Amino acid sequence: MILHAVYCAIRPEVSQAGIAVVFSKLEALVDQCEGLHSFEAGPNIDLEKKSQGFTHGFVMRFSSRAALEAYATHPAHLLAAGALVDICAGGAEGIMVFDLDLPPAP
Repeated sequence: MILHAVYCAIRPEVSQAGIAVVFSKLEALVDQCEGLHSFEAGPNIDLEKKSQGFTHGFVMRFSSRAALEAYATHPAHLLAAGALVDICAGGAEGIMVFDLDLPPAP
């Protein structure tokens, strides 16, 4: 399984409703991209004060590296990703992606 973790530095003037719209576009990809099994998102509570301005994040679970690679070029993903870039500080510079190749759950 691939855990696709995305951290976002949302611009302060973007409303909670605006963030919700973008996250709902990303969540809709679960039904559109083969091998994408789940989407979870929320604000960063930053308990350790080590988040470097990343205010929100989401994780997606993919069945395989091939499914993640197909998602990367899927037209619906490209549209949703563009909406995310639009609300992040510095555009794409306000997004960090971390992909973990995890063993199957026991």
